[in-house]
Amino acid sequence: MPIRPRETVRRGYATPRAVLLAAILPLALSLAACGTTSTPRTSAPLKQGGGTYKVGNPYQINGIWYYPAENEKYDATGIASWYGPQFHGKRTANGEIFDENAISAAHPTLPMPVLARVTNLENGKSIVVRVNDRGPFAAGREIDMSKKAAEILGFKQKGTAKVRVQYVGRAPLEGGIGDGRGVAETFVAPPVVTPEDERQVSGTAPVTAVASVSTTALPAPTAAADIPAAPAATMDPIPDQPAARSQATVEQVPVTGPGNIYVQAGSFQNLQNAEAVRQALAGVGRVEIQTTMIDGTPYYRVRVGPLSDVPAADSSLQNVIAHGHKGARIVVD
Repeated sequence: MPIRPRETVRRGYATPRAVLLAAILPLALSLAACGTTSTPRTSAPLKQGGGTYKVGNPYQINGIWYYPAENEKYDATGIASWYGPQFHGKRTANGEIFDENAISAAHPTLPMPVLARVTNLENGKSIVVRVNDRGPFAAGREIDMSKKAAEILGFKQKGTAKVRVQYVGRAPLEGGIGDGRGVAETFVAPPVVTPEDERQVSGTAPVTAVASVSTTALPAPTAAADIPAAPAATMDPIPDQPAARSQATVEQVPVTGPGNIYVQAGSFQNLQNAEAVRQALAGVGRVEIQTTMIDGTPYYRVRVGPLSDVPAADSSLQNVIAHGHKGARIVVD
């Protein structure tokens, strides 16, 4: 069965008094309008939790493959966006109800529900969120925050932010962030560590509505993204935890480094392969090879940039994709 991220929930209304109400409602409204003004109702908080533990199978959207996996060492940088009213009250990818006023997020490959620390690399604000949905599937986005989470991190008005996303642990099924493992402790962000095989595959499709997701046969892994075999589709339950916390603990961490934005076309263990890609991308802008050591092994990352801002990175990403590198992603370093 295809994955259905952010499933739409339909509602219908029908009562035996419908005809009577239809007759008297216009009169009542006209009388009320003469001497009162309407007050918007504040929606009650939605029920939290109720979903299932899920990793999910590899899936494809608009030609881009995503590979969900359990990865306790997940640590990536990129661009965060946010979502809210259009999905409020609808099902998430693991069967929960999305609440735009809860501290939650959607991610293309992390298991659900899990806790992840998201740090705004522009202002140093850092919180732990509940990842319980799939997305974003817009070009070059690392994570999609709920409206409330975006407000706390300080980028709701701006719309996007440079962020770092780090795996914390599994989240309780009943909702929230449980006992806040790793939340109450003082958080000092260590240097960003590039995953050993750099398996992260970010969405690079245009911003479009997604009705369904194909789960057809997997393509062969490429040198730019050495993808492992598909993980199991479910996770084992974890023991019951203390009551869920409803408030986010906001940490303020030092903002270090320039926070440069790059488009990473691929990461290679073979320098000749990296050089071939660099030369092929010579016409898209400044292209460089950055070397990083992982467990004593050098990896050669082909990157375009640094780029001035998110729109410039989006444009560059589409250009790199057009040159045949569909696994390219936006990173912050």
